[in-house]
Amino acid sequence: MAALHHENPPLIVSKIAIIGAGVSGIAAAKQLSRHNPVVFEATDSVGGVWKTCAYNSTKLQSARKDYEFSDFPWPNRDDPSFPTHVEIVDYLESYAKHFDVLKFVKFNSKVMELRFVGHQESTELAANPGAYVSPLPGHPVWQIAVQTNNSEILQWYAFEFVVVCIGKYGDIPRIPKFPNNKGPEVFQGKVLHSLDYCKLDKDAATQLLKGKKVAVIGYKKSAIDLAVECAEANQGPEGEPCTMVVRTLHWTVPHYWVWGLPFFLFYSTRSSQFLHERPNQGILRTLLCYTLSPLRRGVSKFIESYLLWKLPLQKYGLKPEHPFEEDYASCQMAIMPENFFTEADKGNIVFKKSSNWWFWKDGIEFDDDTKLKADVVILATGYEGKKKLKTILPDPFRSLIEYHPSGVMPLYRGTIHPLIPNMAFVGYIESVANLHTSELRSMWLARYVDEKFKLPSAENMLEQIYKEMEVSRRTTRFYKRHCISTFSINHSDEICEEMGWNSWRKGSWFAEAFSPYGSQDYNHKN
Repeated sequence: MAALHHENPPLIVSKIAIIGAGVSGIAAAKQLSRHNPVVFEATDSVGGVWKTCAYNSTKLQSARKDYEFSDFPWPNRDDPSFPTHVEIVDYLESYAKHFDVLKFVKFNSKVMELRFVGHQESTELAANPGAYVSPLPGHPVWQIAVQTNNSEILQWYAFEFVVVCIGKYGDIPRIPKFPNNKGPEVFQGKVLHSLDYCKLDKDAATQLLKGKKVAVIGYKKSAIDLAVECAEANQGPEGEPCTMVVRTLHWTVPHYWVWGLPFFLFYSTRSSQFLHERPNQGILRTLLCYTLSPLRRGVSKFIESYLLWKLPLQKYGLKPEHPFEEDYASCQMAIMPENFFTEADKGNIVFKKSSNWWFWKDGIEFDDDTKLKADVVILATGYEGKKKLKTILPDPFRSLIEYHPSGVMPLYRGTIHPLIPNMAFVGYIESVANLHTSELRSMWLARYVDEKFKLPSAENMLEQIYKEMEVSRRTTRFYKRHCISTFSINHSDEICEEMGWNSWRKGSWFAEAFSPYGSQDYNHKN
């Protein structure tokens, strides 16, 4: 592509920019609609990764009513089937049309660069922790360069506040590092990342996999779905088995019932979350958590016993060494497709566990000196979400994205970085239902922008963030994922209290204790 040209005049000035029109972007746009935000979306549609980074077989991991906006229920919300990615995109488009959000969106508009043009003292928050700037200062503090329809000319915009909603997934693939002369360049077959695979239509995907020796690297949801699609394309005597190369095992569940009990009873009610540590708990609560720790571990063992009975994990060497609760606490529990082990029983999916591997000309070589012949290698190895942010954020803010040594992005209420002025991030904290998480934080953000409450000092915000990180570190070995699943209700309580809402959203004590919390509970009419 030819070099991009920066077009400085005319500078288009507005109040609020939102980058991205995925789930978080349209939620933020709806909540901030009174300010007429400008939403920059790089593609031609809302939906984010559901539109641009889904396989043909990709489905939601939870029930419809657990993945809906508080004021826009699914029309068929009691349908027990998991909605497909096509249904989800349709739902998101319907939401955007219903609340007239599309009028704010500039499609095919890719943000290339941000510049901070605010006062110098705004960048010195660390030195003056009590001084936090006004969300809408009355003059632009950020400039944004936007490429529209692949134009060679960049248009610059200026805003008082920027909301970043580009998410952690898609766009930039995470590629493993290999020893010299042992990378993809020596392999005579085809190597692609799951990001490349999801751009193929059904016929092209089938053609890529059919009759080929395929190795899928990974064992998370995207890798599992890929293996199933590979097995389905290789039915019959001419089919080749798909090999899953597994480094770290994680617990999977076949559905949301355990020994006849609904899964929400174990982790998604106030009474169940009472067993887990949370930030800002007092001495008595800490002692109670310690006293009840055998019960918490017992719940994890109870669920594990069901999964080992229901799924042939031991038969295939797929039983994780760590407790189930650690996967749940790091938002890594996945729903297993119904036909996954059926295909494994037929020999269409096989498994190879290995900590280290590299390429050779005919396939993959492992650290136990074994080799695997392959025609196609698909890397289901995740995405570089923070690298996406670093490509557009300027210094000195680029260096603040990661909190060392955890690598977690330090966000107060999962939204505000205490050291980056006039900017918010929505969609960077994970929970059981990320749509609900994004919507509630967008509600909070809209009230913050309208100055209905004030933020604590940067010092106090960082202290709160550190407490949450410490809870995660003590709860799971996978703490580098910013997940609040085991204390999500308490997290939402604190957000409600900050907004001036009643944090208890149910109609009775019994419902508060034993019924699950979801988006409908946070409809602001309640």
